[in-house]
Amino acid sequence: MTTDQLGVAIVGCGTIGRTHVAAVDELDELKVVALVDEITLASAVFADAIEAQGKPRPTTYVKLADVLADPAVDLVVVATPTGLHIDQGIAVLAASKHLIIEKPLDVDLTRAQGIETASLAAAERGVVASVISQHRFDPASQIVANALASDRFGRLTSAIVSVAWWRSQGYYDAGDWRGTWAMDGGGALMNQGVHTVDLLLWFMGRPVEIYAHIGVLAHERIEVEDTAVATIVFESGALAVLHATTSAYPALTARVQLMGSAGSAVIDGDQLTYFHAADAGEDVGPMGLGGGGNQAAEVLGLIEASRDIVVKDPTTYPAGHVRQYQDILRAIHAGAEPGVRVSDAVLALAAVRAVYVSSTLGRPVLFDDVVAGRYNKVRVKAGK
Repeated sequence: MTTDQLGVAIVGCGTIGRTHVAAVDELDELKVVALVDEITLASAVFADAIEAQGKPRPTTYVKLADVLADPAVDLVVVATPTGLHIDQGIAVLAASKHLIIEKPLDVDLTRAQGIETASLAAAERGVVASVISQHRFDPASQIVANALASDRFGRLTSAIVSVAWWRSQGYYDAGDWRGTWAMDGGGALMNQGVHTVDLLLWFMGRPVEIYAHIGVLAHERIEVEDTAVATIVFESGALAVLHATTSAYPALTARVQLMGSAGSAVIDGDQLTYFHAADAGEDVGPMGLGGGGNQAAEVLGLIEASRDIVVKDPTTYPAGHVRQYQDILRAIHAGAEPGVRVSDAVLALAAVRAVYVSSTLGRPVLFDDVVAGRYNKVRVKAGK
């Protein structure tokens, strides 16, 4: 390892851990030096795969405390089941290691607010903490965010967001933690839809009121929802419809549709499929093609300019993770905030919690009341 490289420890050697290993492999500034998993076979398989690529074999650990004592580790990635994130993350920050937590942040809002406080204190010591929300760094998301920052859509009036995916019964049966409130923290919205919730809040601002319904409609032996719908009122007065499901066989796309008084945009399957701003006067059609003129050239140019990552292992879909890692490296080197803060993840988690509370109580709830803990004692449920 060169003096310019940061040593990375991956905690949790499951499917998402593989994505993080692949993402780290894309960046010369990072190197996997340690793997942590209670199942020794899991970490051994990861270590074997890394060694087979001609790279130094990472040290394997069973306990997080042991890896935190390793001076070769500068950055720790928590990629374990959601219910373990907070305790592990707080331990990482206490050891003054930089921290990345895979989404969602945790299953419990109060615990999440605890690590928010810890991350702010760690930042005073130059320690960076971030939560994966890789779709903020997609070219399409960046184009829309820049347009919003420049008021090119005028006043945002409404949004429709949908995550219409499919997960088989086998997916939930594959792990005893999946589909449970205790370890998964929720279903289609918490696990699959949280990225889209984060984008919605990033684009639209802070919610005021949420009214929702959730249910289990296509699966068995799970406690959490496989379908959720909600309406949201934002501080700006804008309105949104939120939908997430793992019951859309054989799977559709994740779609974000934003509408304003001077323009609109659609992101479908992480691609910008429609963009119109009144200041340019022309449309960019499906998949960013068609329309012509200044606006078409502008948007197509931005998309092309953002294609700066050629992944070595596309089977793990790490391009978004790589972009976020680049942002985290920027923050580490500059002593600045990352593009996705722990505080951002807390707000997304609070929005998900508000959906569950609203559905359980059968009435709208105020977002600030959820954040303040008014409903902490409500035991949420899916369906009647």
